[in-house]
Amino acid sequence: MFKLNLKRAGIVAGLSLSLVAAGCGSDEGSEGNTSGDGSEGGSEKAAVGEQLDYTITGIDAGSGVVGAAKKSVKEYGLEGWEVQTSSGAAMTQKLGDAIEDEEPVIVTGWTPHWMFAKYDLKYLEDPKKVFGGEEQIKSMARQGLKEEKPNLYKILDQFNWEASDMESVMLEIENGTPEEEAAKNWIKENQDKVDEWTKGTEKVDGVEAKIAYVAWSSEIASANVIKAVLDEQGFDTTIKQLDNGVMWQAVAEGEADGMVAAWLPGTHGDLYDSYKDQLKDLGPNLKGAKIGLVVPKYMDISSIEDLKSE
Repeated sequence: MFKLNLKRAGIVAGLSLSLVAAGCGSDEGSEGNTSGDGSEGGSEKAAVGEQLDYTITGIDAGSGVVGAAKKSVKEYGLEGWEVQTSSGAAMTQKLGDAIEDEEPVIVTGWTPHWMFAKYDLKYLEDPKKVFGGEEQIKSMARQGLKEEKPNLYKILDQFNWEASDMESVMLEIENGTPEEEAAKNWIKENQDKVDEWTKGTEKVDGVEAKIAYVAWSSEIASANVIKAVLDEQGFDTTIKQLDNGVMWQAVAEGEADGMVAAWLPGTHGDLYDSYKDQLKDLGPNLKGAKIGLVVPKYMDISSIEDLKSE
């Protein structure tokens, strides 16, 4: 089991589960609500902000996407707007509730994520590139793992899949299938890919494997899939859900053998810079990931710039 001393780490899991409720109103705005220059566009922008109480719904405070969202508020001059932190589950609940009533909502989002398979969503354009470009999800291993547990190291090193693979596991979990069962179902349907991950390795007999992950839907999917694969190879696998910073620290300090949940270069960039000399970067296990501000397609805005009142 993991024995990381959280007090020594000095990290407080500050997840605020309070959500700001959106006010009622029409997406088109009222006739009496006009901007200073009388333009309809300015009225619509003001109406969106007022209906949302100028609030963007985020996830946990330590995540890179929330940090980028807060930076976007400053970079785009979104006076009065704030990023309300919550959790991944609370964010998707807020999104789903708003879509059910066809109300406006803005959330911090990322792909791969099941919400893009379930809902008709779009990213707001980011002309200032505050959220950066394409992200990769990388695998990381603790120092010495290759020498001590070569079969585990090689499987982590060879783990590689597509966004559609991850999203299919995520959506099955969201639809009510237990996490371990959803992972096993995916493996049964994709044995050819799994065979590539285990190629050149030998089965073991109860060797301990400790994998750390963060409580995002994407990483819940990947952690459970890699656990199921390792279990099939004879490992005694434990997956441990940790806060972002603690996850990186656990691998760097050898409390965990590895992780397959490193979003780079943006989301976990600061943490990578802090710990990169204490762990082994195994490269990307998924390419084409993305972070940004996400809205339902029925909302008549297309860019972060559209949130600025005129």
